[in-house]
Amino acid sequence: MKVLGVDPGSSITGYGIVEKRGNLLFHIGNGEISVNPKTSFPQSLKMIHHQLEKVILDYSPDVMAIENLFFYKNAKTALKLGHVRGILILSAVNVGLDIYEYSPLEIKQAVVGYGRATKNQVQIMVKEILTLPEVAPVDASDALAVAICYIHSTNMREAIKHAR
Repeated sequence: MKVLGVDPGSSITGYGIVEKRGNLLFHIGNGEISVNPKTSFPQSLKMIHHQLEKVILDYSPDVMAIENLFFYKNAKTALKLGHVRGILILSAVNVGLDIYEYSPLEIKQAVVGYGRATKNQVQIMVKEILTLPEVAPVDASDALAVAICYIHSTNMREAIKHAR
């Protein structure tokens, strides 16, 4: 099973692809979709859409896991991020991918074991879990963490299903 994890952002969107083979997790790829702050917001959304479509075509994931919105003090920022999430979800739905959403708390618990972990702790654990040679950039690392969260959640659902 190949999972595309996405960490949405209006200026930088991280993505990471993790594959589960048996009980092992493998890093397939990661990166960041960056938009120029001088680009109009509609054009930025278009660019994010096209770049995520390319990632999906290049890696052929089975599912997409995305970080859910959490509380923002700034309504304008939350609205922009909501638009970005919508574009990302549309990009995945257009090619038939199922979408799974996780809160930052769920992601940190799944990867670090502590829901209030720092970004640095998440980066280090992602590096360890996937045996990466170096720590991935923050947004890409967060996206890999989302993919790991999906896999761990699926493992838990399967274990519960088999225990019944």
